[in-house]
Amino acid sequence: MPRSSDNLWDLAVAEVQRKENSEDDTEASADSERSVFFIGNKNGGKTTIILRCIDRQSFGAVEVDAAFPKDIAHFWELGGGISLTDLINIPITIENIRTFSIVLVLDLSKPSELWHTIEKLLPVTKHHIDKIIGDIGKSNSKAANQIVQNVWRSFPNNHPDRQLIDPFPLPLLIIGSKYDIFQDFESEKRKIICKTLRFVSHFYGASLLFTSKSETHKGVMRLFVNHLAFGQDKSKLVSVDHNKPLVIPAGSDSFSQIGSPPASESELRQVHVRTPIELWKKIYERYFPPKKTDDIKDVKDPAKDPQYAERDVDTMRAQKDQELEQYKRNADKSWKSMSLGSHT
Repeated sequence: MPRSSDNLWDLAVAEVQRKENSEDDTEASADSERSVFFIGNKNGGKTTIILRCIDRQSFGAVEVDAAFPKDIAHFWELGGGISLTDLINIPITIENIRTFSIVLVLDLSKPSELWHTIEKLLPVTKHHIDKIIGDIGKSNSKAANQIVQNVWRSFPNNHPDRQLIDPFPLPLLIIGSKYDIFQDFESEKRKIICKTLRFVSHFYGASLLFTSKSETHKGVMRLFVNHLAFGQDKSKLVSVDHNKPLVIPAGSDSFSQIGSPPASESELRQVHVRTPIELWKKIYERYFPPKKTDDIKDVKDPAKDPQYAERDVDTMRAQKDQELEQYKRNADKSWKSMSLGSHT
């Protein structure tokens, strides 16, 4: 309650402090409820990875102590590969953005689709997140700045690449799936793919790991996902050998360790680009030219996407489409008849 001696300025300061404390309390209570959004290649293994990370009976909840409420994680998945990017804005909201994380799943068995998938999904997701952070900043600059600063926690002040990277605005984990197929590729191909994904992950301030059906890989993957979903301790494992599955927590790599793109100096001089990431793209696509596939082709009408095929519904839709076409033809005849009659 305000004292009679308080002036208008004192009351205003007290009100601002009260709101900030209230927001801090809300954020603290929200830490027990997080969201993880899986995006990536169509049929790249997103659903399988989610099911491997959680017990089907746990419903995405982990009980830390019987005396306290359960930590809850909401797992979202964007189906359809890159064809339904318009749906990315649905799960990411101004209410949950402070406890939201992104997992990009890339199918290692399809190297010609990797860069296209990255290019289609990450910028769209980043644009939506940046817009939300901007909206928050209009009314609460402190909260917006806190979200931005959180992504830098993995990069100490003395990290050599702090001025060279462009961290994703939310925690980002990149998973290379189907390593069991990838490990049979030629050594040189594996090396190029590994170096490229290391560069992309480090540039975006993301963690990177490869996984397969192996129980060992499954355990490592759960460590990374559980850190995002339940705030558990980060994995301290690090593996950068292209002959083994990559395991690289955010902030543990560097451009000097990754090295230059896989091209000669003369080839690099012939490539005209504006940014380092464009350079890596050009070099990568020389080895793995992008292919036109059903996954890459944008599907403007989700009803025509085979992923959502439903016989009874599709039969009824086909019938309605025929009726609509017949209506259009009849209407066209009517308008022509009216036009002729008017002309006469």
